[in-house]
Amino acid sequence: MTPLWQLTLARLREFFRRPAAVFWVYGFPLGLALILGAAFRDRPVEKVRVDVRTDGPGGPSAAEALAATLRADKQLDVTLGDGVATRNRLRTAKTDLVVTPATAPDTAAEYLLEPNRTEATLARTVVDNVLVRRRVPGYAAPESVPIVEPGGRYIDFLIPGLLGINLMGGGLWGVGFVVVDMRVRKLLKRFLATPMRRSDFLFSLMISRLIFTLIEIALLLTFSYFVFDIRLRGDPIAFAALVLLGGAAFAGVGLLVASRAETIETVSGLMNAVMLPMYLFSGVFFSSDRFPAEILPLVKLLPLTALNDGLRAVMNDGAGWEALPVPAAILATWGAVSFALAFKLFRWR
Repeated sequence: MTPLWQLTLARLREFFRRPAAVFWVYGFPLGLALILGAAFRDRPVEKVRVDVRTDGPGGPSAAEALAATLRADKQLDVTLGDGVATRNRLRTAKTDLVVTPATAPDTAAEYLLEPNRTEATLARTVVDNVLVRRRVPGYAAPESVPIVEPGGRYIDFLIPGLLGINLMGGGLWGVGFVVVDMRVRKLLKRFLATPMRRSDFLFSLMISRLIFTLIEIALLLTFSYFVFDIRLRGDPIAFAALVLLGGAAFAGVGLLVASRAETIETVSGLMNAVMLPMYLFSGVFFSSDRFPAEILPLVKLLPLTALNDGLRAVMNDGAGWEALPVPAAILATWGAVSFALAFKLFRWR
């Protein structure tokens, strides 16, 4: 174990003596979580903007009466104006819907809206609901009861995805890039001249990467807890096991990518080619279930998809070991196959 321990210790010292590397591994994920969390923080529902025409067939009195009815709904922000002003506000997206009051009790109001805007459809639905509730005798307006479920916020969905891409990026850049950098600087030739086994060198890279990963995940979880009140609701041991397995799997993929690459440009291109599909398909920023059913089986086999699904099950759904067999099997397969191929294909020069 002495060569393995010394190689691992050397890798740890080399990493912590490089401030830029420490920042990108530990500082950048925290900054990314803070920015995305601020962008998708909990905030009240925006009001629906509605204009009421004062120069319609019913005149200003009908417009005032309609505006008073609509203002009874706190979700609506109602503005009065003539036809030219309201149409111009609609054109410049300062309002979502223009309503012309009905001329008689049995006639319908007229809506003016941009049909391709989602806000216009929402505004029409809200106004319709208000008018129907006020027109039908004895109809009680329903009360909205907000329900905040644990893990239901977007930030609760996002943080496990960020953990997943950090594990993936750490495995590929923290292992694959380092190996090629050593090859370019001719350090691998010097290692080759030492009395050590190839497995000691490769395992030392994976072990040091896992140590960095545990520190990184602990920092991100602590940050998310104090800033966004995100809690680990499932089994912490199962969560730690999944993190270690995910880190090991991506470290194996990183070794495989770097096993024959001879230049920084080559390994960078290969790693981006591996990472980009998983950024898009593996449910980092939105659920992977949005993709067509025909490709979902392939998407589910991606290691980052399995890792994200497992992390969300433990963190948000309060799951334990019962949620891990499928994600663990996929990650273990990717890690074992990648490391076996890397061990066979690895070249020192």
